[in-house]
Amino acid sequence: MIDQILSVREIEQTDVALITNYWLTAEPGFLQAMGVDLNKMLTREQWISMLQQQLEQTYEQKKSYCIIWELNGNPIGHCNVNSIEFGNIAAMHLHIWYAAERKLGLGPAFIKMSLPYFFNHLQLKTICCEPYALNPAPNKALAKAGFTFIKEYSCTPGMINFVQMVSHWEISRESCEL
Repeated sequence: MIDQILSVREIEQTDVALITNYWLTAEPGFLQAMGVDLNKMLTREQWISMLQQQLEQTYEQKKSYCIIWELNGNPIGHCNVNSIEFGNIAAMHLHIWYAAERKLGLGPAFIKMSLPYFFNHLQLKTICCEPYALNPAPNKALAKAGFTFIKEYSCTPGMINFVQMVSHWEISRESCEL
């Protein structure tokens, strides 16, 4: 088996189309399994505008901040935070874009590599993540990456989600090896 080289980096202009295409070309069943309400899906123009804004803002201004996940030098996913309270807390989201790269156990390593960007650039104390409770992959990855399970509860976790049971996970700056 060929060695897999994992790397992460901040979002760049060329990533805007990749992320937009991920959301707009994903199978409806895959999106629903993540907790997405298909009726709330953004348009191409909305995705591009939101991502473009992120590229133009300072860390203190960001409403969302995205880290690109690369496998052998090729972008295969992203991890972003939103609901950012600069210097305090943000909510993290995890996405591997291609089915062939899912279920390979890459998530925990990518998460650990992304955390320093969020903690250092946004001066965060805590990062939380609330994946759909019925989606096992992110829940397993968060546990392996060192997050602490806090509780399970019902909510609408994001602007494109339906009401669902989520698993609330947290990690603090102090508990990370940055």
